[in-house]
This record gives sequence, structure tokens and C-alpha cells, in this order.
Amino acid sequence: MKINLKPIPLIYFLVSICAASFAKPAKRQFYEIKIYSIQSQSQEDRMDAYLKDAYIPAMHRMGINNIGVFKPRSTTDSFGKLIYVFTPLKSPIQVLEIAQKLEKDAIYQGAGSDYINAAFDNKTFERFESIILQAFTEAPQMTLPNLSGPRKDRVYELRSYEGPTEKYYLNKVKMFNAGGEVKLFKRLNFNAVFYGEVVTGSHMPNLMYMTTFENQEDRDAHWKSFVDSPEWMALKADPQYKNNTSKNTQYFLFPTDYSDF
Repeated sequence: MKINLKPIPLIYFLVSICAASFAKPAKRQFYEIKIYSIQSQSQEDRMDAYLKDAYIPAMHRMGINNIGVFKPRSTTDSFGKLIYVFTPLKSPIQVLEIAQKLEKDAIYQGAGSDYINAAFDNKTFERFESIILQAFTEAPQMTLPNLSGPRKDRVYELRSYEGPTEKYYLNKVKMFNAGGEVKLFKRLNFNAVFYGEVVTGSHMPNLMYMTTFENQEDRDAHWKSFVDSPEWMALKADPQYKNNTSKNTQYFLFPTDYSDF
């Protein structure tokens, strides 16, 4: 018996290859959040100059974009005391690579001289904490917020959810991913920048994420829609997710004028 095999048209072959490539999950990003502690207006001004004129331009020269710089809103106890710097990474090791490249970057060294060469009794900051995170599987890449209002009015809400144990913490991560919490945030247009599992930090085990809003009223309206949603009602009633958060900390921030977003 003779079997006739018809050749597959090239276009179908190419489409199948493209479909296969698009089916691959996006590679999960890493993030660094540096939190600088400051004690005076002078330190704040000097840190602003360093970040605006030295650090961010140096990151851009390395091909690292979407650097975020945020400060606590005036209604918080941390107003004027902290500066948050968000840097997207391809891998944790990139933190070391960035440091090595900055040492060899003459433009950075010149523009950042006040920060780099600050005297022991005339510091530009008091301390800083570095937090490294890996993006969630359901949100593997950061997303720039779609906001149009004045930056000074915006509310960038950074949240940290601490778990009582590592097992409970991983259960909360599962609640965001498989449980559908990330999808709910997306459906309600929370303009989330990132969701991440903390790899190194001072409040582990914990996860962190950042949602953004035009102003406080917009923020409050979005959260009301969240807590009233049937999806959240079902999630919080699901016994498998019971007691997976021991502490929920909220940081209300706004982006500086020179922040990339």
C-alpha cells in the first residue's frame, strides 16, 4: 500500500516554531531594594544629587533601566528619614558586577564624588539595607505603572508580608500565584510594579510587592474593590491559606522627580 505524505507548508512550520517559543514562561527577574536612612535635609539633598546625577546615569550606561527612587509620603512617620532605591536585575550576582563596573566608571566616580568620598563626620546617609528579591512566577517581569497624575500626589504602596515559618511563607506565595491573588490585582488594575520573594533581607521569611495609584483616594477605592471582591472572599475563607501571614507592613511612598517611573 502506498502512503502519500504531503509536505507541511513552510508557513505552518514557522508558525509552530513561533508558538513553541512564545509558550516558554518568561524568565523571572530579580530586584534590589536599597533603603537609605538619613537624618537631615542636607543628607537628603546630597543623596538626591548622587542618585540623580551619578547612580541612575551609570545604571543606564550599563543598560539597566527602570530605576525607581521613592520617598515616604508626608503623612507617614518615616517622612524625610528614608530613601528607597529599586533596581531590576537579571540575577543576584549582578549586584557584584554592578559594584565592579561602578569602580571603573570614571563618569560615575566624578559625578558621585561627594557620596563616594564623604568624610566620616559628614556622611551623605546613616545606614542602608539591601533587599534582594526574585519575581513571582505569575509576574516574572516588572511592569511600569500606567499613571498620568502629578508625581507628588501618587501613592506607591510597598507591602511586606511576613510568614510565621518558612512553610507558611511559601503558602502565602502560593496564594498569590496558584491561588489567584496576582490575577485579582491585575483584574482590578492595581498597577503593580512587581511581586517578589525575598531572597535576602532583615524580615525573612517574607514577600514584598508594590502597587501604584494616582492618589490616596484612588488607592482607597482600589482596596475597597479588592476586599469586596468574590475572589478575595473565597481566598480568605479557604482553609489551606489560614494563618500564613504573621505581619503585614505597608510603606506609603511617592516617586521623586528624577525616578525612572
